[in-house]
Amino acid sequence: MHSHPILVTGAAGRVGSIGPAVTEMLLRRGLKVRAMVRKEDERSQRLKDLGAQIVVGDLLDLHAMHQAIEGCRRIYFAMSVGPTYLEATANAAAVARHHEVEAFVNMSQMTVSQMSITSTTPSPQHKHHWLAEQMLAWSGLPVVNLRPTAFMDVFFLRFAVPGVRNEDKLMLPFGPGKTSPIAAWDVARVVTEILAEPAPHIGRAYDLTGPRSEALDEVAAQYSRALGREIKYVDVPPEPWEQKLAAGASSPHLAAHLIAMAGLHRQNRYDRYTDLVERLTGSPPMSVEEFVSRHASDFCVATP
Repeated sequence: MHSHPILVTGAAGRVGSIGPAVTEMLLRRGLKVRAMVRKEDERSQRLKDLGAQIVVGDLLDLHAMHQAIEGCRRIYFAMSVGPTYLEATANAAAVARHHEVEAFVNMSQMTVSQMSITSTTPSPQHKHHWLAEQMLAWSGLPVVNLRPTAFMDVFFLRFAVPGVRNEDKLMLPFGPGKTSPIAAWDVARVVTEILAEPAPHIGRAYDLTGPRSEALDEVAAQYSRALGREIKYVDVPPEPWEQKLAAGASSPHLAAHLIAMAGLHRQNRYDRYTDLVERLTGSPPMSVEEFVSRHASDFCVATP
């Protein structure tokens, strides 16, 4: 049994985040977890009650990163989409190298596998992820890069709820493109497996998808089966959707990233499938139907 605490960054993320699920899964295995959070609140208290060691700090603060990493041999690194992502990665990598960690599990994105020095996307976040992978390779750290596709928790829950709940419509500007979304919970299962036994995975990059790639009409059919009522896919015009998203996003950086992802869907760039989740964890990832079933109450109009 690994005797050192495993550092999990972003451990107190919001619903649908990977960090909290990884923390809980590692603790259930009897492994020690040091959970890095931005502040102490009810979310960090819950992790503490489960047995995690809580460390409060900012990924952009080198001193805080030393406090978080010292004594840890394995790290899960992830950060919310934002313009300081690359700086945070550099901080974590520099301190991890100083402390000679044995595994650095980096959360990247699948689009990176289609990028190069001469090929990028309109998303500033995709560029950050690609540069971060380059930087981690130069660092000489024992890195494992995880590259999930689009998360069900974002486009197919957060953005889908209003249209499905109020109009029985899955309203997204994805055109005729296919997609293979993955649940954050399934990505967390992969992270947990690697952190528990990292040696066979060092130096690898894993592209992670859901159980199948399918058109949005087929995705809507899965909503129908899960909710017991007919849900139709409506390919909404991109421009109004983008304007609404930009007005409500927490930052222009995040808006640009999500708008770029929608555009890549229209170009059919998310028509990807791998069986790596099942190969790495021993069980397949959940389908859209199962995911929607788990969140059925979000898609139903509340009754008085």
